[in-house]
Amino acid sequence: MNHKQTNMYTILISLVIGLFVAMLFLNVYFRVKVFKVYKGLVQNRVEFSAKHIFNSSLMESEIIPKYPKQADEIRTFTRHMKYSINMATVLIALITLFGAILMYFREN
Repeated sequence: MNHKQTNMYTILISLVIGLFVAMLFLNVYFRVKVFKVYKGLVQNRVEFSAKHIFNSSLMESEIIPKYPKQADEIRTFTRHMKYSINMATVLIALITLFGAILMYFREN
């Protein structure tokens, strides 16, 4: 590897690691929030399935009318779950990118 490639490698790796750490902390933050809301839902015996989490109209028509007092908690839980899943997807993409960078520069 020449000097230019070494600098590019260092910058790319630093960028990917920085993004990974940032996304990891955000993911942990939202998971903590999810568990706090989840605890309240469990204590109030609110039940729904994964299909309700991913389908807002189904949630609004089937679950919210059953538990009107917990409507805000249910919506917050659903929103945070979606954020957490999206962040996990980004983390997987970053890990893949990190691996691809390492493989590319290993061969050069």
